[in-house]
Amino acid sequence: MSNQGLIIEERSRDIGDFLVGRLIPFRKKRMVGPFIFIDHMGPTEIKEGHYMDVDQHPHIGLSTLTYMLEGEIMHQDSIGTNQRISPGSVNLMVAGKGVTHTERTPQDLRNNGVFTAHGYQIWIALPKDFEEIDPEFYHFDAKDLPVWQNGGAEFRLIAGKGYGYTSPVPVYSELFMIDVKSKHLHELHIKGELKGEIGICIVKGAIKACEDHIPEGNMLVSKTEDSCSITLLPDTHVILFGGEAFEEERHIYWNFVSTSKEKIEAAKMRWKERDFLTVPNDNSYVPLPEL
Repeated sequence: MSNQGLIIEERSRDIGDFLVGRLIPFRKKRMVGPFIFIDHMGPTEIKEGHYMDVDQHPHIGLSTLTYMLEGEIMHQDSIGTNQRISPGSVNLMVAGKGVTHTERTPQDLRNNGVFTAHGYQIWIALPKDFEEIDPEFYHFDAKDLPVWQNGGAEFRLIAGKGYGYTSPVPVYSELFMIDVKSKHLHELHIKGELKGEIGICIVKGAIKACEDHIPEGNMLVSKTEDSCSITLLPDTHVILFGGEAFEEERHIYWNFVSTSKEKIEAAKMRWKERDFLTVPNDNSYVPLPEL
């Protein structure tokens, strides 16, 4: 524990042939702003027999945001989306009242030998009044996102608002997600630039915060917008995320998020009874786990 925040270490989780590092939810910090789930994928070597193949599974009450640093994934869903995501671009799926999707290694990459996959899978809880909206999907190429330089560091606004910029990625609450890279020592100024709770994922390198040295593979959660000084050491890559926290508690079961336990129970029954819309021309099915 630092003087101003909580340090969370990635916990490995096996999803078949793919290992991910779980950051949140964490027993001492269930959410950071509206962000309720963050998995760090890789970097991992993708080769024959170890492709990413996540079969059909459902979501309610959240938006999924996929951001790739290396490699590519093919997204398909029950509203007819068929979208490949490449490094630097963003896929945002708004689950609302219910959606089903798959994520797989693209077919052409399976024929081209070994490659590296590295990225983040993120769930953003929807505000209570938006939990029942119709599902939607959005894709934005890397060139569509705001990019700027400050003090030698490069910033890319993935979603929300920050540092005077606004991302085109649709969001339903006050939040931010920003990719920051610096080749040199860089003093990261946060006060007055970001609103709400603040999380810092250390993708590569290390940071100094409140006299603590925090290496890659960890996340720092600030208790206050007026956090202590944060310094990026040379060759460091971080992702800032967070925003205004919700007043209501969020319940989470498997892939379902809601302010209502009853809605989660109803979603569980719908999935058991195969009552969700499904991905066209895909007969795969992930059974409801007993958690």
